[in-house]
Amino acid sequence: MSKRTESQWDFGELFPAEAARKIFSVGELTGQIRALLEKQIGSIWVGGEVTNLRTQSSGHIYFTLKDAAAQLSCVLFSREKVAHRELLADGQKVLLQGGVTVYEARGQYQIIVRSVELQGVGALQIAFDKLKQKLAAEGLFAPERKRPLPKYPQRIGLVTSPTGAAIRDVLHVVQRRNPSLEIILVPCRVQGDGAAAEIAAAIRLLNEFQSKVQSPKPKATAGETTLDFGHETLDLILITRGGGSLEDLWAFNEEIVARAIFESAVPVVSAVGHEIDFTIADFVADMRAATPSAAAEIITEGVFASREFVANAMDVMRQRVRQWIARAAEDFDSLTGRLARAHPRRRLDESLQRLDDLQNGLLRCVKSGARNRVVALKNLTGRFLRVRPAQLLKLRREMMRQVERRLNLLGPEQVLSRGYSITMDAVTGKVLREAEKVKSGQRLKTRLKSGEVLSRTEPVLPRH
Repeated sequence: MSKRTESQWDFGELFPAEAARKIFSVGELTGQIRALLEKQIGSIWVGGEVTNLRTQSSGHIYFTLKDAAAQLSCVLFSREKVAHRELLADGQKVLLQGGVTVYEARGQYQIIVRSVELQGVGALQIAFDKLKQKLAAEGLFAPERKRPLPKYPQRIGLVTSPTGAAIRDVLHVVQRRNPSLEIILVPCRVQGDGAAAEIAAAIRLLNEFQSKVQSPKPKATAGETTLDFGHETLDLILITRGGGSLEDLWAFNEEIVARAIFESAVPVVSAVGHEIDFTIADFVADMRAATPSAAAEIITEGVFASREFVANAMDVMRQRVRQWIARAAEDFDSLTGRLARAHPRRRLDESLQRLDDLQNGLLRCVKSGARNRVVALKNLTGRFLRVRPAQLLKLRREMMRQVERRLNLLGPEQVLSRGYSITMDAVTGKVLREAEKVKSGQRLKTRLKSGEVLSRTEPVLPRH
């Protein structure tokens, strides 16, 4: 102890001043850490993979940025005008710029995000999309400017690396399908810095060759010679390379290459990468092929498809000649028959035969008419002899008596004589046929065989 003990109960200073401790509250310690981080680190760039992304109803975005070693909490407030905010997604690799601070309520450090960029391939994808939108707006991808490829190309320009797999694939397919195709190779790099400029220069060089071939030849004066390119011109240009990553294929996404293709006077076929790879050159070119081999097959399709036609041409010609001769023979036979039918002698014979037929028919009609008249005359004579006026009158009187007897039998007197009567309305004389229609107190008149009876009805009973 620092003081001398004066009694047994004088313990002196239990906690001397030099041994006193500084005790922080949690809030004080967190505040000092926050101030230290913001002062010492401040605004930084950091890259990593986005995970646990969530967007609050307020518009604030919370997520975690991680790599193989650690993870970091991040927040992007809705008030921050950050470009490419929509690029944030789980699994996306990004570059973030922001300030390091501490969220005191949880005691965890975090970054307040103020800028977002895609990392690596993502940045290239942004550049790709921007250039694609720009060139599309200028009409470089318009379908109406696409030119058809010649069906039977004889000479093509090839822009590719002389040592890559693409040229081997193209030459292999051409040798197999159209060995006579002439290829003018303009070697260039297809990957790395400066490759885009070399590809564009190769396309322009082939177009210069084409313009020289197509330009009119100057007349040679005495003692002068001119360079004659003949009539062999370029039918199309093929730019190609094998597959690779987006960085490997990037030379074909440069604007200088796109404009060289667009300005080319010769149709351009683009075959860059594999089937799933698409470059700006593919969109500008007159035709896009999935692979170098597919491009070679497209170019040689006309000649390759014509091989079978040429091989079978002789047989086809023989068959066509036989068919033509057969049709000609049929036509000759038809004309011969028509000539025979149209000969004047044949027509005269047919007319004479028809006249004989008409004469025979007329004679048959005359004979038949005469016979019919004879038969009718005989029938009339017989009927006249059979019919006598007295007998006919007697027959008519008998028929009248029979009708009279039938009328008497059907008359009302005969019915009344058999015990029947006829009841009528006394006022109207209308015959009554139904009891339901007779009214109570109605005056009736009943006709008997002899005389009539007047009566008045009592209430009519319903029929059971």
